[in-house]
Amino acid sequence: VIGVWMGVHRDPANLVKTIKKLRRKDDISPEVSVVRDIREKELRLYTDAGRVCRPLFIVENQQLALQKKHIKWLNNGYNDEGEEYKWEQLIKGGIIELLDAEEEETVMISMTPEDLENSRLHQSGVDPHANDTDFDPAARLKAGINSHTWTHCEIHPSMILG
Repeated sequence: VIGVWMGVHRDPANLVKTIKKLRRKDDISPEVSVVRDIREKELRLYTDAGRVCRPLFIVENQQLALQKKHIKWLNNGYNDEGEEYKWEQLIKGGIIELLDAEEEETVMISMTPEDLENSRLHQSGVDPHANDTDFDPAARLKAGINSHTWTHCEIHPSMILG
């Protein structure tokens, strides 16, 4: 509670994983930030009001959690069962996650879904840029050849600016 040590845990990695899973299922508030500082051997939970949080798509196994059905449901305003489907349902359904500046430093954020695709191809042994022979000076610089394990993806690259 506000900087006070609350206890110790034998498996902090599993504790962080469990807290994030509970947050994505809306069992705990989506505004709670979970930060594990390995160097300090601390797990910090931020719940204070007024923290700036920004939305990001959740990535699992190099795939966006967002699917075409979610977009269809958003456009319709309801899901296949006829239940209301809006922004809140994306957060409660584990499709979008709100991250503050502290937690943002502990995740890997892909700029675009294309970067996710390139990482999947690279991990499978395919060079995603093998056929890029045409020079386009206006093209966006592509991510390097290093394979990343992404945890989140920008909703739109301009959203990084706030």
